Amino acid sequence: MNRTPANARISIVVLTYNRVDELLATLERLLALPDNPPIFVADNGSTDDTVARVNASFPEVRVIQCGGNLGAAGRNRAAACVETEYIAFCDDDTWWAPGSLERAVQLLDAWPQVGVLNARVAVGANNATDPTCAVMRASPLVDDELPGPALIGYMAGACVFRTALFRELGGYEERLFIGGEEALVSLDVLASGHAIVYCDQLTVHHHPSPARDSALRRRMLARNAAWTAWLRLPAREAASATLRAFGVFAKERTVVRDGVQLLRALGWAFRRRRVVPAQVLDMRERVRLAERKVEVAARHADAHVAAHVAAHVAARAQAEARRARGNVDAQT
Repeated sequence: MNRTPANARISIVVLTYNRVDELLATLERLLALPDNPPIFVADNGSTDDTVARVNASFPEVRVIQCGGNLGAAGRNRAAACVETEYIAFCDDDTWWAPGSLERAVQLLDAWPQVGVLNARVAVGANNATDPTCAVMRASPLVDDELPGPALIGYMAGACVFRTALFRELGGYEERLFIGGEEALVSLDVLASGHAIVYCDQLTVHHHPSPARDSALRRRMLARNAAWTAWLRLPAREAASATLRAFGVFAKERTVVRDGVQLLRALGWAFRRRRVVPAQVLDMRERVRLAERKVEVAARHADAHVAAHVAAHVAARAQAEARRARGNVDAQT
């Protein structure tokens, strides 16, 4: 049974795969929210009794069985069942803080040009702001007509979408599976004329699951960045992304396997290729230039610190040498 109050404006979609204990803890927190939102779990074919345990513990939550591991595209299956105007997405190790959903509805009601809101992600028991959110907060795309800094991307497990927009864009591309899957959707959101906005007033808590394969994720991020570039970006950027992907594959010693997979899919990418408008490319360039300035400043700061430390070490070495010479002179 799915609870859907008549006045519900926003639903929650939770993506999960084989992390039932974390999922149950997340659902308990979500069910305690004062908004009483309808909750949908997109289960990517879990083999750890996820469906049975959720149904037994929380019959008011609707589980959408994807029939297999669709990666990020599992969210599409659950989103298709949502009946509310807005969707708040999270994962099985993230959950929305009280008050955030109500505020998201207020903001999207007031700013119809905003298609996606990205929440602040509070990591761990100390609620430290995720570094990605710190970068978002400093976005150079300031617009007084928006409720926060404009972005060129968002975090799939910490965002609120207009339901109609998500469906219109087709959600997540199944071929990308997972890892940077937001990039393609972000480009399509911006190309549609909608804005993506970072909002500190919304909070998602994240206690990262230890069940992660970092090496696999790095390879998939690189592969997906190349495919996304061939799907939506100018050829020069696509070629650069492809070269970077092969660099990652070389480090991971998976050039043959991952490289062949990447190249075989280029025909598919070319058939679906649709370069985004110039204004979107301009936004990307402005963000890239701002990030480059920050990197240069950080390198200069590191160089200054390194020079200071080196000078200190050299001074100590000289002092030790002088003391050593003094001891020798005293002994002779």
